[in-house]
Amino acid sequence: MKSFAQLCEQAQQQHPELALDTMLGEAPKSASELAATSDDRLLSDLTRRIFRAGLKHALVDAKWPAFEQAFFGFDPQKVQLMSDEQIEGLMANDGLIRHLGKLKATRINALMVAELSRQHRGFGRFLAEWPVTDIVGLWSLLKKEGSQLGGNSAPYFLRMAGKDTFMLTDDVVTALKAQGVVERKPSAQKDLNAVQLAFNRWHQESGRPMCQISRLLARSIG
Repeated sequence: MKSFAQLCEQAQQQHPELALDTMLGEAPKSASELAATSDDRLLSDLTRRIFRAGLKHALVDAKWPAFEQAFFGFDPQKVQLMSDEQIEGLMANDGLIRHLGKLKATRINALMVAELSRQHRGFGRFLAEWPVTDIVGLWSLLKKEGSQLGGNSAPYFLRMAGKDTFMLTDDVVTALKAQGVVERKPSAQKDLNAVQLAFNRWHQESGRPMCQISRLLARSIG
């Protein structure tokens, strides 16, 4: 497996027109910034990510004011109390994307956000305090405790929220295969753990956030 410095060289050979800082992109939010983010904004981001899956982002974003109104500004305390009849009634709202499974998932995820917020004095604080050296563990928890958060949905939500995370995009997976970290797209826990260990090594070598290492890997293969 190549060192972080070697990955930088490889990425710059692939993209000589780009400065390294451009390839690495923005840093995530600081722990204090993420901890200060309100539960309603994080539930809104989480829900928007779920509805964006498989659709053009612009289409979902254009409808988001209607979602904010339908779900009480994404106040988790209010959303978790919505009845089945209220959720099903949203299927008649043509201002929304009418996907019953995802609409129902919003209430389940509100319960998760509210409970983790209660336990950790804020959902943002819970996310901020989770170690990036076990980010796959956070993905697993969100998938288990929430709804519609499998695949890349949990990592994409975390990236939207400003939590440092790597992404398993096609380019990143191709790079990980080239580095001998995995043989296929990781889904089994053994493979995810191997990916985490590789990112931890590059993180320790470079001091760079996981999101920047992830972008560099994607650039390193073309």
